[in-house]
Amino acid sequence: MLIAVDAMGGDHAPEEICKGAIKACSEYEDLELALVGIPEAILPHVDNSGLVGRKLHIIPAEEVIGMDEAPALSIRKRKNSSLHVAMQMVKSKEACGCVSAGNTGAIVAGGVLIVGRIKGIDRPGLGVPLPALNRVTMLIDVGATVRCKPINLYQFALMGDVYMRTIQGVAEPSVALLSNGEEEIKGDELIQEARKLIKNAPVNFVGNVEGHDIPIGNADVVVCEGFTGNVLLKFIEGTGSAIYSLFKEELEKRFWSKVGMTFMIPMLKDLWVRFNYERTGGTPLLGVNGAVIKAHGRSKSEAVKSAIGVARNFVIKKGVEKIVEELSEGGI
Repeated sequence: MLIAVDAMGGDHAPEEICKGAIKACSEYEDLELALVGIPEAILPHVDNSGLVGRKLHIIPAEEVIGMDEAPALSIRKRKNSSLHVAMQMVKSKEACGCVSAGNTGAIVAGGVLIVGRIKGIDRPGLGVPLPALNRVTMLIDVGATVRCKPINLYQFALMGDVYMRTIQGVAEPSVALLSNGEEEIKGDELIQEARKLIKNAPVNFVGNVEGHDIPIGNADVVVCEGFTGNVLLKFIEGTGSAIYSLFKEELEKRFWSKVGMTFMIPMLKDLWVRFNYERTGGTPLLGVNGAVIKAHGRSKSEAVKSAIGVARNFVIKKGVEKIVEELSEGGI
């Protein structure tokens, strides 16, 4: 299995991307990776791995799409960029999928303009698995489609349901719509119209949920439009970092807290494992005709390895094919 990796995308590229690729190749025997980017920048980080030419293949691409560049324009104009070339490898079936920690908008634009949408899907959705009290909750969309129509939210609900069943193994995922209240009358016109559609969809729709329901785990799939989802996701990340910093600050002030901390270390390690985004690694761009995985822009080697694992798992479990099949059966 060959997966294309945008070696130049992300805050710590190419060094951490290359380290993550080496880790992934060491962990998965069936995996080969195409590191796409500037060869002179990539080679120093992989030359001594013993994997070049065997499990790691360097694919030249002399341009890089910056994190602050206009997404659609950059993906159209920079045809020799690492992201564009990686996407082309997916479109041509040379690669089974691609992974990038680069510009989110450019990844979405590349997924639509290069890889192409699944028939019947108007706009793609980024679905991120979030740890909750008693389950993993997929929040979709978290930034792929900002100005949504009701049909977009309906399609996100269908794709989220398929993903949780076929990839995450949840037998009958509950699907909810994010709103400003649980009552049916809550929400703006978009939410009201989307609710009518999802209510009649072939999914286990449980109605509206509010923001506080997500970490509690009141649904397996929570559907929202991309602007709200992106703000919510970053708020969750920021809250986690703030709590961690406050905890350290208070701990340093109190002697007995430091003593008690000795007994809490195993529990805190377990909690860190559950909530560490590096374990999840990547977010699938659902609705495009290929395995396209968006890794966190700050990804270091462990998160990159995990994102590649997400892509591999998505390909093995035929994620795209399952979505196509089930949407076709549903008449979309």
